[in-house]
Amino acid sequence: MQTTRQQKIERLIQKDMSDIFLRYARQLGGTLLSVSEVRISPDLSIAHIYVSVFPSNKSGEVMEKIESDTHKLRGELGNIERHQLRIIPELHFHLDDTLDRMEHIEELLKQ
Repeated sequence: MQTTRQQKIERLIQKDMSDIFLRYARQLGGTLLSVSEVRISPDLSIAHIYVSVFPSNKSGEVMEKIESDTHKLRGELGNIERHQLRIIPELHFHLDDTLDRMEHIEELLKQ
């Protein structure tokens, strides 16, 4: 059961990470990144960020790049949220491939 504080922080991080990824995607050359969901631990120290990548064939290399730049991304998030959060949570990025799974299921159902 999530508290109201957790939900507010999740929405705040999702919005700010979306803005950061908008600028970050320019470095990746034609790749679209979106933050589909954020889940934060009860003690607000760890944020699990689920990222969708389009086109999906570049998802592996994009996630590697994001993982290598996690420290930089956390710093940018800290600059944006420094007046709203006392401690910036540790960021863990996960690939959200639900759209790919939905397409695969639709293809199976059509057959």
